[in-house]
Amino acid sequence: MSHRRREPLRTVRPRPCSARPAPFLVTMLAALLLGLGAAVAQAPDPSTAPEGPWLEDERNTVEVVERAGPAVVSVNVSVEGRITNPFEDVPEDQLPPFFREFMPRFDRPQAPRQGSGSGFVVDDEGRIVTNHHVVARALEERSTDLRDGAEISVTFESGATAPVRVLGTNALYDLALLELERPDELPSAVVPLEIGAYEPTVGQKTIAIGNPFGFASTVTTGIVSGTGRTLPGVGEVNVPLIQTDAPINPGNSGGPLLDSASRVIGVNTAIVPSVGADGQRGSLGIGFAVPATTLHAVLDELREGGYVSVDTRPRLGISIQNVAAYPAELRARFGLPDEGVAVLQVQEGSAAEEAGLRGSRMAVQLGDRTLPLPEDVIVAANGEPVRDSDALQATVFALGAGDTVTLSVLRDGEEVEIDVVLRVVPQE
Repeated sequence: MSHRRREPLRTVRPRPCSARPAPFLVTMLAALLLGLGAAVAQAPDPSTAPEGPWLEDERNTVEVVERAGPAVVSVNVSVEGRITNPFEDVPEDQLPPFFREFMPRFDRPQAPRQGSGSGFVVDDEGRIVTNHHVVARALEERSTDLRDGAEISVTFESGATAPVRVLGTNALYDLALLELERPDELPSAVVPLEIGAYEPTVGQKTIAIGNPFGFASTVTTGIVSGTGRTLPGVGEVNVPLIQTDAPINPGNSGGPLLDSASRVIGVNTAIVPSVGADGQRGSLGIGFAVPATTLHAVLDELREGGYVSVDTRPRLGISIQNVAAYPAELRARFGLPDEGVAVLQVQEGSAAEEAGLRGSRMAVQLGDRTLPLPEDVIVAANGEPVRDSDALQATVFALGAGDTVTLSVLRDGEEVEIDVVLRVVPQE
């Protein structure tokens, strides 16, 4: 029997992590890195838009934004407030010692209040349309002059900021016109927007550009959801507004509502807001814009400068009610027409009183309602039918002080014509 010699056992120690890899591993790693480098080198340039078919609507939106965007600005308003002294008319020696301790705390500056809105350039001089309410708190009462400590500036799409002054403002329709303090600061890329002097059609495309929540040059799209809407608090009179579902938020006020040809069809003004848990207001998809036709009608007046409100415009001086608001059975019983404007009150010293218009002197009880019965119902003005208060308002506000408006008035079952010479009468 033969015996095989056993080899002694050897201990194999683990190789440290710092040991160099086998040559084939180096080769594979290099190949992977080279491949990765090639992939990085071939990555698309993010500054280049990918080629491919765009929908026609997408392309149109991009073209409108490219044309109109540079003309849209952020309107920045800063108002420095002061803590007023409620005892300023009382001699100091007549105040109790306790009150005198607090005297130094009054009549000192507060932190400026900041606000922002939107606007858009409408001519080569760099004049900018916005809403009256965007700049109102920075102005002296019933004036276009800035309050002490107030500042207004605009920021263009390029980021350039320039100070502006308020040239004219119309509180009736919530419109204002700004002008650059230095017209040469208008960026060369800005092309004034065209104001579309036509009535938009429900269903047509809308594009809104503005400064919601401070996010400049924000673009949203939608359609015209309705026309002829009225919303309490927009202007001092009933303005027939455009309704749109293009999202509009705080800060959009004063910005343009555009059509697919880059024309301004409205000035974004108000929303029906939703309110989040944090109290922040947002859009429900129900926004409103002052029609471009209204802007077109008052733009020359805004360029002339000054402050326009109910108290500065010539008017009739009457309190009215749409006849259509009366129940049909009451209209039939008392011989009232289905359309027109009932004269309820005539202001003392007004143009209407001088012309002989009559207010209501009787009332009728209908259930739990007391309704005044009119003696005079206005059914036409300057030969044009007056179906409601908006129609009468449009006719009167298109005229100036000293102009005559001929009213067709239904009185005692007969139609009579009354000439009223308009004049400015302070509102009661």
